[in-house]
Amino acid sequence: MSERASQTHFRRSARTPLGRTLAALLTAACLLSPATAQVAKPTANLAAPVRSFGRVSYDARSLMIDGKRTLIWSSEFHPFRLPSPDLWRDILQKMKASGFNTVAVYFDWGYHSPKQGVYDFSGIRDMDRLLTMAEEAGLYVITRAGPYVNAELSRGGFPGWLVNQRAKARTDDPQYLAAVDEWTSRIDAIIARHQINGDGKGHRGTVILHQIENELSATTASQRRYMDHLYAHARADGITVPIFHNDQGRNGNWVPDGSPVARVVHGPNDLYAFDGYPGGTCTVQGKPTRDVAAPDWGFYGPGGAKGGASASPDTPGFLAEFGGGWFDYWGSNGGYDCNAIQRGKRFQRVFYGTNLANGIGIQSFYMGYGGTSWGWLPAPVVFTSYDYGAAISEPRDIREKAGELKQLGGLIASVPDLAGMVPARPVAISSPAIQVYHNRNPESDARFLLVTHKPSNARSDDRFTVTADLPDGRYTLPLRLDGFDAKWLVAGVDLAGQRLVYSTSELQSAQTIDHAALLLLYGRAGEAGETVLRYASAPTVVVVEGTATSVFDAATGDLKLGYTHAGRAVVRISGGGRPPLTLILADEIEAVRYWREDSAAGPVLVRGPALVRTAESRGGVLALTGDTAADTPLELWAPKAVRAVRWNDGAVPVKATPAGSLAAIRPLAGPAAVTLPALAHWRTADGVPETAPGFDDANWQAVDTRASASITARPDGQPNMGMDSYGFHDGDVWYRGRFTGAPDAKTLALFYGAGGSGLVQVWLDGVFVGQDELPGGLPRPITTGGARFTLPATAQAPGEHVLSIMIRNDGHNWDLDADDYHKEARGLISASLEAPGGRSFGIPIAWRIQGRRGGEDLPDPARGPANSGGQYGERQGWHLPGFDDRTWAAATLPAAAAKAGTTWYRTGFDLAVPKGQDATIGVSFGDPAAPRSAARYRALLFVNGWNMGQFIAHVGPQRTFPIPEGILDHHGHNVIALAVTSDGAPGDALEAVKLVTLRTVAGGVPVRMVAAPRAPAELK
Repeated sequence: MSERASQTHFRRSARTPLGRTLAALLTAACLLSPATAQVAKPTANLAAPVRSFGRVSYDARSLMIDGKRTLIWSSEFHPFRLPSPDLWRDILQKMKASGFNTVAVYFDWGYHSPKQGVYDFSGIRDMDRLLTMAEEAGLYVITRAGPYVNAELSRGGFPGWLVNQRAKARTDDPQYLAAVDEWTSRIDAIIARHQINGDGKGHRGTVILHQIENELSATTASQRRYMDHLYAHARADGITVPIFHNDQGRNGNWVPDGSPVARVVHGPNDLYAFDGYPGGTCTVQGKPTRDVAAPDWGFYGPGGAKGGASASPDTPGFLAEFGGGWFDYWGSNGGYDCNAIQRGKRFQRVFYGTNLANGIGIQSFYMGYGGTSWGWLPAPVVFTSYDYGAAISEPRDIREKAGELKQLGGLIASVPDLAGMVPARPVAISSPAIQVYHNRNPESDARFLLVTHKPSNARSDDRFTVTADLPDGRYTLPLRLDGFDAKWLVAGVDLAGQRLVYSTSELQSAQTIDHAALLLLYGRAGEAGETVLRYASAPTVVVVEGTATSVFDAATGDLKLGYTHAGRAVVRISGGGRPPLTLILADEIEAVRYWREDSAAGPVLVRGPALVRTAESRGGVLALTGDTAADTPLELWAPKAVRAVRWNDGAVPVKATPAGSLAAIRPLAGPAAVTLPALAHWRTADGVPETAPGFDDANWQAVDTRASASITARPDGQPNMGMDSYGFHDGDVWYRGRFTGAPDAKTLALFYGAGGSGLVQVWLDGVFVGQDELPGGLPRPITTGGARFTLPATAQAPGEHVLSIMIRNDGHNWDLDADDYHKEARGLISASLEAPGGRSFGIPIAWRIQGRRGGEDLPDPARGPANSGGQYGERQGWHLPGFDDRTWAAATLPAAAAKAGTTWYRTGFDLAVPKGQDATIGVSFGDPAAPRSAARYRALLFVNGWNMGQFIAHVGPQRTFPIPEGILDHHGHNVIALAVTSDGAPGDALEAVKLVTLRTVAGGVPVRMVAAPRAPAELK
């Protein structure tokens, strides 16, 4: 809406005493600001009534849980991208330890439903188990159940069988709604049991918010009826927490009914949420950029329907997705490591802090852990790895950016008053190169000051002062901002019985241990710091470690500490009318070594390990679990009741230190080296018997003129050749066509759909004719193509001839624009035999088709619909570890030559990862330093029967494929099977293949092998 309309709405809504007070303060903040300060606009209705949904409620300022204002600090995790359920706990614990209080979870409809009416929520699809683990990890949950999720998944998460539905998806068409209800009734029942409100049947969990659709950009009356249906159905299914939709890019779409903002699209949902991925992208050379400043999408923004949170004045600012990285595409140079920097350390402070300052009290970062789009999960826009540059890498390593997130999350956990803040009076800044967002809590008057450059992406080194009227008086803060950075400062806050007047250091942790305070403050190495605490009388100050100065002002009660952030200083303060305080003053590198934990005996602060997962106290023993990446000292502050310490179930002798901590007498042991075997003793077999003229295809389906739901038109009068119509939705598909030789059988003209960097190969009477590939190297790839093949002269000879055609389907499109784009055809679309200059389709061809064994009736439900396609070896179970390959020929790698078509390679090996260690082992092809090879071939990688990805040598960029434990047996025998497809040209052969250790730590979580068929006889 216009600014005038916004102001009118604000005045009209400010009718309660608190509302009038907030209105007056915000108006003053708008009118009195100096030019260098950030100026708030009255875009939020701060007098909006509280809406309650059981234990969850909200108003315009924040979400509330059990009546307590709560900042939601969340990151995204997709369990379907980690097919080893025991490792879900590893990811959730790492998220919690990295400072998050919430996890957002997409549920992939197609992952659970291979056929209409058939659903599986067991094994790797056990979402009940996932939600239980999240609760055990101490995380709230935001459930995102679709039906459409996008997520760079094939079909955007729709099941394969939905492609054959003629009803338009994401509308109120009854046929589509009936299909949706199948899914939502089942997934909602699981979610309802895990709601924080419970399900009324004795079950309860930590789900606090529920999403019913994602990025629905179409907004016709049909979509409104669709949204009404989704909302009503969720409520009927027992969903009692607030419901939301995620608006793609702040369009003001699906804003709750009642919003007075002009030009929004109203919806039935309770909350308005939106997404955004600002901040620029890496260059194709893999260099980060800093060309974009952080946007204001709330209090300090432009307002109106497209202003972000301003579209919904009565509800809290809610970013359901904010960039925590970005996905990568076939043919790139490999961007994930750069993405981790682009949206990593410092970006997080600047951009996430700007969101917080703008009143966006619900933030979820996409992704927290990206994982692996294994098998045929990927949409055409991505390859196997979905690392995303996330805080937790695909091999489950904790990136540097996670340490910064832990620090920011520690502040949020330590200062509950950050929730529900509103703009405060502007501050005075001595430098025009700096801007400050100044917010306050209306109840406590606590302050938050976000200090950034102006613009926020500037990188100068500035020394300046900020003068502000703070709760305890008017103060001038000396500050420095060096390079692309921001500082999250708090002032006028009560922490663990102490009064923090202000600090130019940032707060990471505040805990009360045995009625004494423990605070951890940090800053950039080498920068000066200043912290002021308030006392009733002069306290006693003892510098236990490091260097710090102190001055007490008896007139104000202010104790001012001065220091330089260099390693660590420890200051003990007692007396002055407050509980004792231990103050740790650290530089950033030192501060990230600390982990906040809670135990039954009380809070614990742990220094040293690479990760602390849990802390449990019983009978005076504090049992810690976590990871060490090397021999590591252990130090901890704990309640006096703790008399002994254990680490990963081993006793740790400790001694008391002058800093008031307990320190291990010896370092915690790091991991032992992991010894990996060379991959040798390969065996090989030809994988394309379908190319032989005499191959028996009598059991294949005949291609006919059945109805098609595809949006891809085929030539009039031609059969429906699309693979989906025959129940084949994923992976490779074969066609065999018979025709009678004729003089015009000179050229085969094909139109086909194959997804990102897809492939078609053609044989005539067993002789390889050629292949065509869809181009790589485009972020939004071309997914259909045409190809013309000149046939051998034998095709013109009288008698029957057989065409054999294999198509590699690299995923269905998403349906991001709600235009049924996911129904674009896959497989052959048309095939014409013709002579140059002659009539097309002049020679009849009788076609048969074969894809995955069983089609929608899965032979291997445990691994599910994404695991296999229509290669002969897959249909015969050659990919399974128990397949008997003793009759296959011996082979060595790298291969000297390749045949046209697909050749299978298999080998076995034993692993003996040291007990008590968590390692991620990968399979690597060729030269890992190069984004692609000169050799032109592709390989499907099966590990113990699991399709863990596709390597396309000449397209790239992925060469190394992490294999999670549980798929890989770290303490036993394993089998790798490779389906290698080549054009047979010289040099286009399989390169060297080896195992690599991608990470290893001492610690981890217990992991069992995932149960699945091991031998062909076990397939259905």
